Amino acid sequence: MVTAVGWGLNWSVLKFVLQDWPPLFARGSAGLLGAIGLAAVAVLRGEHFAVPREARLRLAMAAGINVFAWMGFTALSLNWLKVSEGALIAYSMPIWAMLIAWPLHGERPNSRSLLALALGIAGIAVLMGGPDLAGVKLPGILFALAAAILFAIGTITARTPIPMPPTALTAWQVALGCLPMVILSLFLEQPRVFALSLPGLLGLAYMAAGPMALCYLTWFGALRRLPASVAATGMLLVPVVGVLSAIPLLGDSLGGRELIAIALTLSGVGLALRRSGEVS
Repeated sequence: MVTAVGWGLNWSVLKFVLQDWPPLFARGSAGLLGAIGLAAVAVLRGEHFAVPREARLRLAMAAGINVFAWMGFTALSLNWLKVSEGALIAYSMPIWAMLIAWPLHGERPNSRSLLALALGIAGIAVLMGGPDLAGVKLPGILFALAAAILFAIGTITARTPIPMPPTALTAWQVALGCLPMVILSLFLEQPRVFALSLPGLLGLAYMAAGPMALCYLTWFGALRRLPASVAATGMLLVPVVGVLSAIPLLGDSLGGRELIAIALTLSGVGLALRRSGEVS
């Protein structure tokens, strides 16, 4: 619940930071600040930071999928998409998790699973409908979809935990995932570091403490304690919180197409999670 609400609000808050900073620099800087905070908490708890040699590659891959791709690609998608559009596409993740679990864990989809996929694709198709969305917003759609698929891979493969204390492990993942964002931004985006306004500064503080620190800690904690399908159920709240918070914060509006797309996609996600829950 903490992860879902925190990440949901982050979709709207990020828009304020993106008015002053480019996406990779905004996400990466917030993540590095969050990682420093997590490291401080880990030190206070007496956790060790040594990464087992056999787990280093897994840690690097987890950071790349769960942090760099998820946070970086979703941030980039908002250059072309509204919060409602980006959140809806990104949180089709449970559908892709259901499909990926087939080759990785032998969880063969049945007719209901295939219907879930069809509903999810139909929802995205409705959202993409029209020449403006299909053309001008295509890069944002592709970034959000890539984030969803990669995060689904990260969720499925997280069933085998890395043998490290939880806070220290989260600090490592966030830091390793966000440092490349900042480095790439310095070369590709050339951010104006001192251009951050007061709303942007407040948004950065929220992103660092909430989505990039606390929410990652609670997400990985949920994956340790719950089946991946059950943890993903809570993520259904994220696009709802994101879309609803964008109405008062950003002045976004919901039209008929958005409502139909939400209904179709969430119906597909619900079917996929129901199937996953039965398998688990």
